[in-house]
Amino acid sequence: MRKLVECVPNFSEGRDPAVIEAIADAVRASEGCTLLDVDPGRSTNRTVYTLVGSPEAVVGGALAAARVARERIDMRRQTGEHPRIGAMDVCPFVPVAGVGMDDCAALAEEFGERLAADLGVPVYLYGHAAKADHRRTLRQIRAGEYEALAERIVTPEWRPDYGPAELVPEWGATCAGARDFLIAYNVNVLGTKEQAHRIALDIREQGRGPDQPGRLKAVRAIGWWVDEYDLAQVSINLEDFKTTPPHAAFEACAEQARALNLAVAGSELVGLIPLEAMLMAAEHYMKKENLFILDERQKIRLVVERLGLSSVQPFVAEKRIIEYMIPGEEEEPLASMSVRSFVELVGARTSAPGGGSASALIAAVGAALGAMVGWMTYGKRKFERQDATMRRLIPPLHHAMADLLPMIDRDTRAFDGYMQAMGMPRNTDGEKAARHRAMQEGLKAAVQVPLEVMRVADRAWDAMVAMAVHGNIASRSDLEVGAKALETGIWGASRNVAINLPGIEDEAYRKTASDESEALTSRAARKRDEVLAAFATRKE
Repeated sequence: MRKLVECVPNFSEGRDPAVIEAIADAVRASEGCTLLDVDPGRSTNRTVYTLVGSPEAVVGGALAAARVARERIDMRRQTGEHPRIGAMDVCPFVPVAGVGMDDCAALAEEFGERLAADLGVPVYLYGHAAKADHRRTLRQIRAGEYEALAERIVTPEWRPDYGPAELVPEWGATCAGARDFLIAYNVNVLGTKEQAHRIALDIREQGRGPDQPGRLKAVRAIGWWVDEYDLAQVSINLEDFKTTPPHAAFEACAEQARALNLAVAGSELVGLIPLEAMLMAAEHYMKKENLFILDERQKIRLVVERLGLSSVQPFVAEKRIIEYMIPGEEEEPLASMSVRSFVELVGARTSAPGGGSASALIAAVGAALGAMVGWMTYGKRKFERQDATMRRLIPPLHHAMADLLPMIDRDTRAFDGYMQAMGMPRNTDGEKAARHRAMQEGLKAAVQVPLEVMRVADRAWDAMVAMAVHGNIASRSDLEVGAKALETGIWGASRNVAINLPGIEDEAYRKTASDESEALTSRAARKRDEVLAAFATRKE
């Protein structure tokens, strides 16, 4: 899974367009960093930047922005309505995909340490990165704001985690932390502001007070009236969408509204949402309504419809779902090629892509043909009795196809580690030993990728055989080609395993990998024959 982190630095400048844009330009110029949003506030005199990228990229982008702020913002002259203690007031790191909260806490520490070293400024850790309970929240750290910092920072309990324990007048201090992704989400109510607020009090975690807690965890909510839409809303902050996702908040509001004889008329997402939250909602409604949907875009459309996300303004997935807003990285250049370009590249005077990448592609085509036969059976009146079976058989074939496609590129890159190790220095005994170890690890990596191709392709066999028994017989030739392709892809991957094993000195590793490869290859030949035999005995 691609690793994605959101970083939301807040700077104490919301009135000078030149400064705001200079900070934004610094982020845009940071490699691998995508600036998603710039939100300045004149009365707060504060600008919130939202950037996303790999863990390394967002740290680099936040540091680049801070360097500009160090030159352009002077806290001695800064005033505004929003609480603050520094020029770069807060810098939270938020997990989006492929990373956890501990990873983001480590990023906050890395960022804080580098910021203090580069700019000579104090840094406090907060949220999940905090080192002490008395300075875990921004409210605790900001007590007295910038104006009180000079006295507080010199006390033992408020010594910064990084940087000087004294006021840097023009900067103040920065709070670096890790927190959950916050989703701002409004549910539309055809009622009054007061009725919307009653619903908010019932669903929010705080509820109506200590004796009357609300029904949803990690939720803050109030009710308000929106003149622009001419309706009331339950305005919700989902502080941990994995605890309470948007669809759970929507369903809770709808239930409370029904109890008040009110109607809910869709909802509104404010800002951005991780893809995971949308897919969680899709899975909820698919299970609730017994729906069969595999395509990701159709799952998104289902959620937009069920939550009424386009009720007050169009919901455009490419502008609201974080993963869809980030330019695609060239992680799969081969798999992204046209068929013609890939085949011509295979046939060119280069060693890569070669048989390994071709094997991954052939296996993917085999699984895809199996899935295709399923779709040519599912939903047809003639085969209606097979619908439940197709719901069971299509997913493993679809997922095998999807998982094999990235391996086209992974196989070509598999030998890179070995080639890099070959180029390592070998002037001393220590260097020779390090080079030798790296070469051995490189060979093991070159074996693991084709082995993984075999494992993933093998997952498709049971569904492929069952498809030959239950699938649309008019698609017989497609499934036969698919079975041969799947078996050929596994056989081809086994040859890549075999050619690299002799160079590995670890005898136990060689035997384990060889035995597994032979077993998967033999099973593929048997399963191919089962598919062909199943069709041979069918009458319809």
